[in-house]
Amino acid sequence: MAFLSILNISKRAILPTLIVCAGLIGSQNTQAADTQAKDLDRLDRRAELIGWEGVGRLDVSGIGTCSGALIAPDLVLTAAHCVVFEKSNKIVDPKNVVFRAGLRNGAFIAASRGLQVAVSPDYRNGAKVTGAMVRKDVALIQLADPIARSLATPFALHSSGIKNGELAVASYGQGRNGALSVQRACNVLVYSKGLLDFDCDITFGSSGAPVFAQEGGRKRIVSVVSALSTRGNRSVGHGMSLLDIVPALKRQIANGSYSSAPKPMVTRRISVGGSSAGARTVGNSKFLSAN
Repeated sequence: MAFLSILNISKRAILPTLIVCAGLIGSQNTQAADTQAKDLDRLDRRAELIGWEGVGRLDVSGIGTCSGALIAPDLVLTAAHCVVFEKSNKIVDPKNVVFRAGLRNGAFIAASRGLQVAVSPDYRNGAKVTGAMVRKDVALIQLADPIARSLATPFALHSSGIKNGELAVASYGQGRNGALSVQRACNVLVYSKGLLDFDCDITFGSSGAPVFAQEGGRKRIVSVVSALSTRGNRSVGHGMSLLDIVPALKRQIANGSYSSAPKPMVTRRISVGGSSAGARTVGNSKFLSAN
């Protein structure tokens, strides 16, 4: 199974709508940016999964694997590029999506196929990584068989955008997608105009992973992993505010009016170093794909 790529952006390749975030990191939040993210914990034992059962791995036929999280017994929150084909921009057939809650070394708490997939109508899984794309890079998957709360408790969404403080991320990344890995302490770098930058440990396969912040003594989802940029020796993750887009996607699911496939975008494919991996080049930006 291929890993779904989170987009890898070089320091110079950040496009204009993301430069705002990059500029704010050094000038307004230097202390957070200089703090090293703490190590990941791999949850191999059932007891270690307590409280994290609602996070699972998404296996998407023809695309790859992603991470996702329950926000209701029948709703999985993930990234839109996990369920939209890159070449055609068509939305995947929901039946070809399988969510495995609490997956660990082949065992899982519960599993279900998709029934509906909701994506913003104006989302495009195209070549350009822009702030507008990241803001829309959210999807909801309605499950054919809801997962009982007694097996996996869904997570609530954070009630507001988080401008600073500590985060946590739970994901199934490349090289560790057989079991959930949790980073309990990483940092907000920037929150600006609905975009969130953070220094959490993410990699291929982490797309769609829930980003948590504490609210009222409980962990709540504040964003999902959309993209990754490299700035010097530091990797920076990018996510978005969920305050407006998730309610809109819920309405699509409730009304049975989930997104039809967007019109295809034309992208240029080239080979890189003789590898079977493709690359898409836009201006001075180069993005690698592990599909």
